[in-house]
Amino acid sequence: MNTTPPPSDRTRVRRGAANAAYEPELVRAIVDAAYICHIAFSDGQGVHCIPTACWREGDHLYIHGSNGSRMLKQLMAQDACVTITLLDGLVLARSAFNHTMNYRSVMIYGRFEAVDEIEQRRTLDTFMDHLAPGRRLEVRGGNDKEHAATTVLRIPLAEAACKVRSGGPEDDEEDMGIAAWVGELPFVQQRTEPVPDPACPVAAPAYVRDWASAP
Repeated sequence: MNTTPPPSDRTRVRRGAANAAYEPELVRAIVDAAYICHIAFSDGQGVHCIPTACWREGDHLYIHGSNGSRMLKQLMAQDACVTITLLDGLVLARSAFNHTMNYRSVMIYGRFEAVDEIEQRRTLDTFMDHLAPGRRLEVRGGNDKEHAATTVLRIPLAEAACKVRSGGPEDDEEDMGIAAWVGELPFVQQRTEPVPDPACPVAAPAYVRDWASAP
């Protein structure tokens, strides 16, 4: 049973509250397992929800983009909601309405803030390490022009809520006699073998060779 209270009223999970969790370590684990988050915000054209690359340092989630990005400009002027969902399986029950999914998800509320130039350069190195540890030491880093055209934003993880489901179906007693297969169809994000560019003359480094077998 979850004993950590929600950090704010807007993060309190009301629907399916039994699956709610608010522990900071779970928030961080879900963020670390993701490469993409979805960010909801509004502007004069309406409400938008845009996918973008993300990474974590400490108790902040980071994103980046062009200085001219409509989304980045809006995120510094208003609160936003960031969501990440990791699908773990399809749960098949004896009745259509009891089918469900196993998943790990997090919603993060708050206001993004821009980081300064020193922080930007340092945390973009962290982003490269998140994508492929060791990669940044082998490639050209960003030059002054590229960094000047880029904005990095971060949002604190302090106001976040998780929902997690695992296990099999929960059938009603009156449906237990239905002769249908029940259980879970597991779903995983699978790494496959790297595909080198035809013009690449360099032998694959360890992080490439080990890509498909990495946990």
